[in-house]
Amino acid sequence: MSKDLDKGITREGTGHAGKTWNILGQVYFPKAVCDSTFAFETNSEPGQFVPVHIHPTQDEFILVQEGELDLKLDGEWVKAKAGDLVRMPRGIPHGYFNKSDKPTRALFWVSPARMLEELFTKLDNLSDPEEVVKISAMHEVDFLPPEAND
Repeated sequence: MSKDLDKGITREGTGHAGKTWNILGQVYFPKAVCDSTFAFETNSEPGQFVPVHIHPTQDEFILVQEGELDLKLDGEWVKAKAGDLVRMPRGIPHGYFNKSDKPTRALFWVSPARMLEELFTKLDNLSDPEEVVKISAMHEVDFLPPEAND
């Protein structure tokens, strides 16, 4: 079954169709969902992060809206600040970290959407990182060993 993009506006501080997800303490708001793309906003408090992982079937982008993120991108550390766009082609290891002392807000999107919405729904309110890694692998998101985050 294909899912086309519906017209409209997803308002600030809300998720498409009223959805939000809490994934290991970070709040995610889906902004647009269809077969060709999946866009979501994240709000990362100081110290929060998503470990290094790979999307083998999706290109991913991050538009930093407020604050800054430290990223491990293909083995190199880089910093993205408000207004910067990060491009992460499929198959490239990446992770993001809020190492600052201020919250960070960013718009993420992946193309094509594949199973990411289903994954976020399954991860909502889980507290066990090992379970998050296991479920993610079943949805085409492969986390690297912890030393990849150094």
